[in-house]
Amino acid sequence: MKVAIVGAGNGGLTACADLKERGFEVSLFESDKFCKDLDFIKKEGGLYLCEGEIGSSEDEKGKFIEIDLISDDINEVIKGAEVVMVVAPGVAIEYFARILAPVVNEDQIILINCAACMAPVRFINEAKEMGINKRFKIAETNTLTYGTRAIVESAKIELYLRAKKVYLAAYPCSDNEEVFEVCKKLYDCFVLAKNILQVNLENGNPEVHPGPCLLNAGRIDFSGGEFWLYREGITEHTINVLEAVEKERIALGRALGFEVEGALEARQNRGYFSQDEKTLQEHFNTSEVFTQIKGPTSVTSRYFTEDISTGLVFWSDLGKALGVPTPNIDAIIVLASSLLKTNFYAEGLTLDKLGLDKANLDKVM
Repeated sequence: MKVAIVGAGNGGLTACADLKERGFEVSLFESDKFCKDLDFIKKEGGLYLCEGEIGSSEDEKGKFIEIDLISDDINEVIKGAEVVMVVAPGVAIEYFARILAPVVNEDQIILINCAACMAPVRFINEAKEMGINKRFKIAETNTLTYGTRAIVESAKIELYLRAKKVYLAAYPCSDNEEVFEVCKKLYDCFVLAKNILQVNLENGNPEVHPGPCLLNAGRIDFSGGEFWLYREGITEHTINVLEAVEKERIALGRALGFEVEGALEARQNRGYFSQDEKTLQEHFNTSEVFTQIKGPTSVTSRYFTEDISTGLVFWSDLGKALGVPTPNIDAIIVLASSLLKTNFYAEGLTLDKLGLDKANLDKVM
């Protein structure tokens, strides 16, 4: 089975090494925008995979994994691939849609492996803007399948977590079973969700990042890049805001007819938290994974901008359509808009921008 990887960041490079090691044929698309300098990786012919170590020694290169193809020719990269996996930040969806939509075949599955952001709808809408009306087979995950770091200048992957439970759904959901049967060959952690609305509400980033980061904005500014959200920013009081957003997210799911996991349960199921009986705050403060993650280093980071614009704004708009109050979500959006002098409500993702509203949400269902 051949898999084409589109996106050469931490997740994309890790997917290349991991899938190749597990027996798949792997090709990687080298983008001129969402791609680090891959010259050293191309010179080496592959990647060095270190698993289970966070911040391991540069002297410990790990197991060398040869990559079948690295190319800036998208046609060459996706040729013969059963799955085309886009591993990129949410802001890149339209960019990669413009590259992929003209060349991908209708029998190829597009798997968007990242933090959920209604990416399949956005991909299809961008394709239609280009005059392309293919019947895409396209799916999205709620989170990246790895906890990982790629050190491009040494072609090294530090893979410290394989997610144990990741939600996946196709758009439209009538393709769920067909797409799931293929994608689960790649990752046995996949769990089929009802639809991409459930996948979107299972993305924990908008719940965990913007609120606590907003309450730590002064510390982030003052620290000069030495801020550790999960160690120092999740406190006995900032956790209250996180949990208030959690309640509103769960209420949105129930209004749509499904249960979403709570913050503690979700991270235990994915493998980020232990099964110890600790409070949510204690888990964040002591997690072997999260405590190694520095940042955000700036209030303009994705923890604010992306998680609000494609996360909280969408949840707020969904709440209005469903008649579910979201006062804490709305408060974070308003204050962050003032903090960054940005109108997130105007810039963010809404049902209207997606071409969806309460009357036709059944197209997603």
